[in-house]
Amino acid sequence: MYKKILFCAAMALMILSGCNSGNSGNKAASPAATPSASASSPTFDEVLKTRRSIRSYDASKKITEAEVRTLLTAVQEAPSWANFQPSKYYVAIGKEKLEAVQNLVGGNKDRIINAPVLIVSTFEKGKSGFFDGKALNEIGEGWGAYDNGLSNCYLIMQARAMGFDTLIMGMRDSDGLRKEFNIPAEETVMAVIALGYRSGEPKQPGHRPFDEVVKFF
Repeated sequence: MYKKILFCAAMALMILSGCNSGNSGNKAASPAATPSASASSPTFDEVLKTRRSIRSYDASKKITEAEVRTLLTAVQEAPSWANFQPSKYYVAIGKEKLEAVQNLVGGNKDRIINAPVLIVSTFEKGKSGFFDGKALNEIGEGWGAYDNGLSNCYLIMQARAMGFDTLIMGMRDSDGLRKEFNIPAEETVMAVIALGYRSGEPKQPGHRPFDEVVKFF
């Protein structure tokens, strides 16, 4: 009789233990209790839908040099003519350089004053669209600008995937930037890109009707 009681008690403990383990597993599987759930990478569609040209930045949030290096390493995956990779970037992250670039973007200064990073994009001339020093078609150096645009597209999309925000600025003093960063004459200065965190939620911009921009034949 005593052995039967011990056997029943042992079985009861095993059943209770199994129930507790099952409950623990359910809790671990719930999104709220999983630390990685909130830190998961956004989908590409989420990146496309949430990226905006941000004109007001949160001054309390900073970006490290290591994070910018991670960002620009991803940008190197961008395609280019014959893989010439003509795009180059000059990063202002220190106080002195940031202030210098802020004064070289015209009316955009007030919009990007709190952005913790400003990036100047350029492309090397005579590479994309050229062979043996001659342009292969009427686009000429436009192919270098095209490739730089592709690289910049990778930059702003990867930035958004990392939780950052951007503003591409074509209004800039190219001569002033060339002097500030000692950019060689063989490079064309394109845009200045602000990098930071949005201070509020921007409105969804309107788009042209699909049939105005896409034609099927």
